[in-house]
Amino acid sequence: MAKLSLVFCYFIVLVLFLTNNKCQATESCEAVGVYKLKRGDLSLKFTNYGATMLSAVIPDKNGKLADIVLGFDSVKDYKTDNTYFGAIVGRVANRISRAQFTLNGTRYQLINNDGDNMLHGGPRGFSEVIWKVKSHEVNSHITFTYNSLEGEQGFPGDLAVSVTYMFVGENNLVVKMKANPLEKATPVNLALHTYWNLGGHSSGDIFSHRLQLFGSHVTPVDDRLIPTGKITPVTGTPYDFLQPREIGSKFKELPDGYDINYVLDNPNPEHLKKVAVVSESVSGRKMELWTNKPGVQFYTSNMLGKVMGKDGFVYSNYAGFCLETQGFPDSVNNPNFPSQVVNPGETYNHVMVYRFTAD
Repeated sequence: MAKLSLVFCYFIVLVLFLTNNKCQATESCEAVGVYKLKRGDLSLKFTNYGATMLSAVIPDKNGKLADIVLGFDSVKDYKTDNTYFGAIVGRVANRISRAQFTLNGTRYQLINNDGDNMLHGGPRGFSEVIWKVKSHEVNSHITFTYNSLEGEQGFPGDLAVSVTYMFVGENNLVVKMKANPLEKATPVNLALHTYWNLGGHSSGDIFSHRLQLFGSHVTPVDDRLIPTGKITPVTGTPYDFLQPREIGSKFKELPDGYDINYVLDNPNPEHLKKVAVVSESVSGRKMELWTNKPGVQFYTSNMLGKVMGKDGFVYSNYAGFCLETQGFPDSVNNPNFPSQVVNPGETYNHVMVYRFTAD
């Protein structure tokens, strides 16, 4: 009996050791929590599940507060959701054609989750994992980290990733995404998939929002939503937002809504470029977006269907808009697009700046 007990104890210790090592390797055993940032009238909440932005409460022109981010009441609902509400998506955001690419002579077969394509890093991309909270100060910032191992969703090499949400001044939110390959070159293209409605998350559709988007070209797509490889001007098309206009003003010409990558004018990875200005007249809220990336995906939540969201409100199609700064979709299979390959010793650096005002 004593010998059996000793063997049993050894087995338990071994299981605990292996479990602990697994947690350290993948950080999948990190507890899921909710974390708040607040400065002045701007208040935000995040979870380390998917490094996700849960809410953004800001005042309107009369000082009335409202949450302008679509989402759920409970973090557990994000785990069974396929909308990517507020999440960091990657290792490679957007679509990769036929879930495969060739890098340095090696063909990589990824895990498809959008027909035969890969979308937003696969079925267990960065939006579906638990990140570690590296640092957090309520009136300043929060930093999430994640170690993506070689072979995750089919990608090559280990990748150390961090995302920081931080306040700069009273009305500015800065998002910094960084990634470092440890031993192999790998494509990296992270994006923040927040759905915004400046009238408030439960205020209905976003047709009356006014948008100015500083991209004079788009990368058109085929029937699988994969870029054709062409870069075409927006002039004379429903995609032209070079001058401010209501998002819904040309929906008759584009009945399925917007879901396309804009090529930003004069991008420079070393400097920030204004991407867009969005405003909503009833609340007076305005959001400006800046980035150092060459593209932005403009998406008008065309495929939401009916989603039970916060406060029991049911989100329908066009309940929010996404402006996801990024590299071009399927760049790994389009040599004429800016490369997303990051080599060991190099750092992927993606910056977004939001400026919120109301008048």
